[in-house]
Amino acid sequence: MTETNNQIQSNDIPAAADVPAAAEGQHEQRRGGGGGRNEGRGGDRKGGGRGRDNRRGQERDSEWQERVVQIRRVSKTVKGGKKMSFRAIVVVGNERGQVGVGVGKAGDVIGAVRKGVADGKKHLVKVPLTRHSSIPTLSRGGDGAASVLIRPAAPGTGVIAGGSIRTVLELAGIKNILAKRLGSKTPLNNARAAMDALQALRTHKETAKERGISLEQIYS
Repeated sequence: MTETNNQIQSNDIPAAADVPAAAEGQHEQRRGGGGGRNEGRGGDRKGGGRGRDNRRGQERDSEWQERVVQIRRVSKTVKGGKKMSFRAIVVVGNERGQVGVGVGKAGDVIGAVRKGVADGKKHLVKVPLTRHSSIPTLSRGGDGAASVLIRPAAPGTGVIAGGSIRTVLELAGIKNILAKRLGSKTPLNNARAAMDALQALRTHKETAKERGISLEQIYS
């Protein structure tokens, strides 16, 4: 598959929240409510149960935030010519230590974003956060020709990073960190390199347990 250089402008990128994920569930809720009016108490209880399930699903979905990093038109050479589609890079996180990067491809932008969100939730990484919303230790990660170096920072520093790396760190809930991109400028490789660096993080307690020493020896 070959990719063209036709990159969609940021103003044309729809937010991932615009994807009508709960439309089908809401339709079932209305149908369940109508059955309750026609069939009596049993239908009311059944429709009410569906409504509670839909509300719970919406609450779970509201915990996650999605940001579209890049949307590009890509082409695939087939027998009859070239088949055009869209590729979306989406970062998903709850700002409480969980973040994921997903990629979706479809014939339309909305479908590509929906697939990217689903793929990002399948590849979540748990990030250990300190009480100052930073990381415990220095870490380095890479993906392809991209390499990222991240190190903890003092309170009030903010997120010193750029591009897709900044998006990954913000949705992970990190508020004080220093990051430096080394190597390739590709947004997807940089985002995955940042995920690799976050996945390699260990707390001081976990490090002491792996080494078989006490926690006091780590700080000494």
